[in-house]
Parts: sequence; C-alpha cells; structure tokens
Amino acid sequence: MDETDLKKNAISGVLVVDKPTGLTSHDVVQIIRRGTNIRRAGHTGTLDPRASGVLVILIGPAVRLSEYVSASDKRYQAVIRLGTSTDTYDADGRVLSTSPVEISEEQFEQVLQQFVGTIEQVPPPYSAVKVKGKKAYEMAREGEEVDLEPRTITVYSLELLEWAPPEAVIDVYCSSGTYVRSLAHDLGEKLGCGAHLVGLRRTKSGRFTLRDAVPLRKLREAFDTGTWYQFLIPAAEALSDWPAVELAHEEVETIRHGNRVAAMPGSPQMARGISEQGELVALLALDPELNEWQPRKVFFS
Repeated sequence: MDETDLKKNAISGVLVVDKPTGLTSHDVVQIIRRGTNIRRAGHTGTLDPRASGVLVILIGPAVRLSEYVSASDKRYQAVIRLGTSTDTYDADGRVLSTSPVEISEEQFEQVLQQFVGTIEQVPPPYSAVKVKGKKAYEMAREGEEVDLEPRTITVYSLELLEWAPPEAVIDVYCSSGTYVRSLAHDLGEKLGCGAHLVGLRRTKSGRFTLRDAVPLRKLREAFDTGTWYQFLIPAAEALSDWPAVELAHEEVETIRHGNRVAAMPGSPQMARGISEQGELVALLALDPELNEWQPRKVFFS
C-alpha cells in the first residue's frame, strides 16, 4: 500500500517518537504534520525541550483518544543535582541558593522514599499551568508573583539508580500530571541542601516504552522515502491496557448509531469496543443498573 492509498483511507493511529533534546513537543508535532501531510495530529503529554524520550503522537481520528491516553501513567529517568536550587527548578534557571552536599547515600534514599505515595505537589512557577487565564511561566518572566495551587499526584515508585554526588540518577514511576522538576526541588528542600533537575528522559508513557519509540531522525528519513506508515501503531493499541470487548457485526452497527448493547455480568466500568477484525469501534462505558454498554466515543473506519 503506497502513501496515496493510505490517504484515501482515514489514517488513524499512533506514532511513538523518541524525542531528542532541544525540540519542544509542539515542534515534533509540526514535523509529523508536515511529514505525513495530516493536519490532525497531537501529542499526549508535553516533554520540555531539555527532556528526551517517549512522546506519543495521535494521528487522524485517533486524536479523540487524547484525554484518555494523556491520563496514562508515566516513567522517567531523572538526573538531579544536589546543592543548588534554581527559580525554574532546572538547569535553565537563575541560581537561588548553593549549599554544600553533606549527605550520605542512605540519607538520600530515606528522604527519597518519603515522596512515594499519593502526595500534594505544587507545579513549578515556570510551567504552562494557567492562573486566571495566563500561563504561569509568562507571569514569572514578567516578574509577577506566581501562587500555584498544589495538585494531588501519585508516585508509585522511586528508585536510586546511581549515586555520584552532587548528582543522583533516579527512576520515577508516577501518575500523569507529575512534575519531576518539582520533585527534584522538593527533594532538595527536604534534604536541606537544595536541588534541581539537570536531565530527564521519559522511558514510558501509558503502555508505550522506548522499545516502541522510533528516533525522530529515522522517522524523518521515512517521511522522505514514503515508508513512515510502517511505524504507525493501530489506534486500538493506544489503550491496550484497557479491557477489550469484541463486538459482533450487528453490535458494531448498533454502537455506531449511538445505541447500547448488552454487557456481560461483572464487566469493567470502561472498555474498548473492538470489531471482529480488530478495529477500534468505540470507547464503552458500563451502565451497571441495566448492565449495558453505552458508547462514549465512536470511531468510524
């Protein structure tokens, strides 16, 4: 199937990119829009220009999965420098304080584990969080005081991978919405020496890992040769950690007309409705009283 044939069909799916440092997530989306000639594309969770790793891009009708894919858990490898705090919580910022690093690996580990669990976290002042319709980083750059509300996040695990003071490398497994920059800053505060983030690589986003990711350089080459579609992952796999319900042909038609179908006893609250051919038909929500599937989002092939 060549690219022209693909365009005739409604292309829908996922491109998992290994984003290099130096580009914004929006930059990557623009590169993909130009390379595929598909305007409908969007990422499912921003990576800062300094950060690299897994960036999930939804293409075509699959962009309608964004709110669900964006809410997926994330995993990072973070490099934290102890002894210095900055106003941006990373290496781009202005140094606010410096202190000697007189802590042991055991002390670091002990304090690190205090951040595991469901915790309240204040986003960095230099972030895209909006305050009264204005982005926090715009306010911070203009010298305005930024007072951000804490958010409830979940940190599933924190593991020390390398201890080389004043730097430490940690593995962070967390819920969507977690700011690793804030984690680094708060860790430094608790240790009493200050800290900031100097390196970040996302290793997992939802069900996608670095194994699924194609380097951006390789993807650009595939755009030039017209073979990029080999990296396109079916939309049905974007939420493959969700339960799947196989729909018979007549049920597919019923769902696509916005009507309900019967559910099996003990069904989960949400599921993917999949056709017998393996295509994503709809995201389904369970009505427990009637034991029926209500289509939440419907996709047409």
